[in-house]
Amino acid sequence: MKLLVSYIISNTNLPEQSVKNTVDLLNEDCTIPFISRYRKERTGNLDEVQIGDIVKFKEQFEALEKRKKAILKALEEQEVLTTELKQKIESTQDLTTLEDLYLPYKKSRKTKAEKARLNGLEPLAKIIMSQNANDVESIAFKYVKGEVASVEDALEGARHIIAEWINERADIRNNIRRQLERFAIISTKAVKTKAKDEDAQKFRDYFDWEESLSRIPSHRLLAILRAEKEGFIRVKVEIDHDRAFDNIERRIIKSNNACAEEIQLAIKDAYKRLLLPSLSNEAMQIAKDKADEAAITVFAKNLKQLLLGSPLGEKRVLAIDPGFRSGCKLVCLDAQGQLKYNETIYPHPPKSDSIGAMKKISSLCDAYKIEAIAIGNGTASRETEALVRKVHFKNDMQVFVVSEAGASIYSASKIAREEFPDYDVTVRGSVSIGRRLQDPLAELVKIDAKSIGVGQYQHDVDQSKLQKQLDVVVENCVNSVGVNINSASKSLLSYVSGIGPKLAENIFNYRNENGVFKSRAAIKKVPRLGGKAFEQGAAFLRIKDAENPLDDSAVHPESYAVVAKIAKDLKTSIKDLIGNKALLQTINLKNYCTETVGLLTLEDIVKELEKPGLDIREQAKVFAFNQNIKTINDLHEGQLLPGIVNNITNFGCFVDVGIKESGLIHVSNLSDSFVKDVNEHVSLHQQIIVKVLEVDVPRKRIQLKLHK
Repeated sequence: MKLLVSYIISNTNLPEQSVKNTVDLLNEDCTIPFISRYRKERTGNLDEVQIGDIVKFKEQFEALEKRKKAILKALEEQEVLTTELKQKIESTQDLTTLEDLYLPYKKSRKTKAEKARLNGLEPLAKIIMSQNANDVESIAFKYVKGEVASVEDALEGARHIIAEWINERADIRNNIRRQLERFAIISTKAVKTKAKDEDAQKFRDYFDWEESLSRIPSHRLLAILRAEKEGFIRVKVEIDHDRAFDNIERRIIKSNNACAEEIQLAIKDAYKRLLLPSLSNEAMQIAKDKADEAAITVFAKNLKQLLLGSPLGEKRVLAIDPGFRSGCKLVCLDAQGQLKYNETIYPHPPKSDSIGAMKKISSLCDAYKIEAIAIGNGTASRETEALVRKVHFKNDMQVFVVSEAGASIYSASKIAREEFPDYDVTVRGSVSIGRRLQDPLAELVKIDAKSIGVGQYQHDVDQSKLQKQLDVVVENCVNSVGVNINSASKSLLSYVSGIGPKLAENIFNYRNENGVFKSRAAIKKVPRLGGKAFEQGAAFLRIKDAENPLDDSAVHPESYAVVAKIAKDLKTSIKDLIGNKALLQTINLKNYCTETVGLLTLEDIVKELEKPGLDIREQAKVFAFNQNIKTINDLHEGQLLPGIVNNITNFGCFVDVGIKESGLIHVSNLSDSFVKDVNEHVSLHQQIIVKVLEVDVPRKRIQLKLHK
């Protein structure tokens, strides 16, 4: 435990007691949302990000310790483990150093050096390395026998052994690593046989490219690696070879005789055949890991903003999945998102029944008392929006254009089939569009986050790391908003702290069999939902119209007694205390501190009582594109247009201006001053005004500038 805590502190600089207590809580199977929200006294008020860092370095340390044990066991089996080597391995704090220590004992039986050893050439290699012999060829002649047919064969075999020794020296490997870290150049060349392929053209900027590996932006490196993977370019990572040779020679060669000449040849062989290929691949992997981390961070930020997007709330919605030939699929949803009706209209070519379509939309809105219309932003979206805005509704009607990203993935999924077994994918997709308007978070958790389409190169990064980070983001978002246990889907329930997919299914089934939950205490009746799961999840599960009003708040059941005492002391009921800001501000919180409930928790309780169950998200706002802009051909330099940010990357953000192609605001066009983080200037789905800088119709590229 002590070593683990020290390792985490060395990587995070967090207070020792905070780290120790957090590790204890994690070992007790507590979740990050629960720890950060309800165990502030124990953690010293660490936030979700800091606790996430503790989790990350805890896992790194455990992986390192596991690898140490495996290596020590292997060395013991080889009977080569000395006390000194064991101490070095046990004290190592990083995986690279650990693998370097193990390298000399991790031999394949097929190496050139091993073959030379089997031919009895190791003594010759040692003589050469001693650098005391002048007539090396005469000495080598004594080893000419068996498979060693000549003096040159003997010397070559000895050099292979020396090359392996050089490759195994930690100081030499670290020196090359430092050179790669500081001076490595990544260069690319087009594969001539594929350079003219249509798919290769998007990578043509990298047909002849050269850049410092340490400075290459993450998005460019990932693009280059994708182009290499698809066979359009070849990639090399190199440093100054002469400098590398000189550095190695200074460490090894101490004489000026025939031995030195043989060692020089061995150094070149070691460098070109062993050191450079291995360490340049390592350097590339480090750069790739950094690029992955940057891309995953961008994706995670985007996903968080998307999941916490503005909900319309419990309103009756008409959702439209627009299309031309196949028509527009209409669905009517009640305020809880339940499907009430579906039909297809054909307002666009080839049928062009716009009058019939408008009548049908109007009559459905009357029949189902529709309060808002959601239109998918795919094919025929603009045309459908224009049609809807011509309809004369009896009441004011809000019209929203909603992102369809991932809706087709959902509509064909097992979750969608379970929800709507009697409907086809077009109906399910339309329902998803409508529900996204009502509550983006509740609907988007049903879709694999990688399919939502916010991020950069998400299919090129480490998929397990990406999935892990995105799961954390979804979990944090769900728990920060809270979940209505009586209306939530299994998907949404599964992300609640301490619940998971199996218990979510049990909750869902129990609700269907026994009716709605009337109190948080009733949650304990769910099969297999024990005390630990209740402790972790209860405060994130809300009960509307419960007998105890605290059941619809973020106050944890373990603190109900404290709230009851406060209410009693103030001579009022809990119900009358809630929302009474003036009365709540008269409380002397220090009077209610105990060993388990401190000021931080009490401050959170009072804050929650002032506005219980307050949704942290802003409400959805209507947005209208410029109705004169239908295609990229309608754009020209200097135009000012309304737009919605639909993706954020490290190099800028993409903006939907109401046509098929999104425009790019490059990072240099976000502000007149230096932009360190794109998210400091724009957020996903933010409504902004942009200025058109350049339109490249053949390449379908639009350059924009943020208009202040």
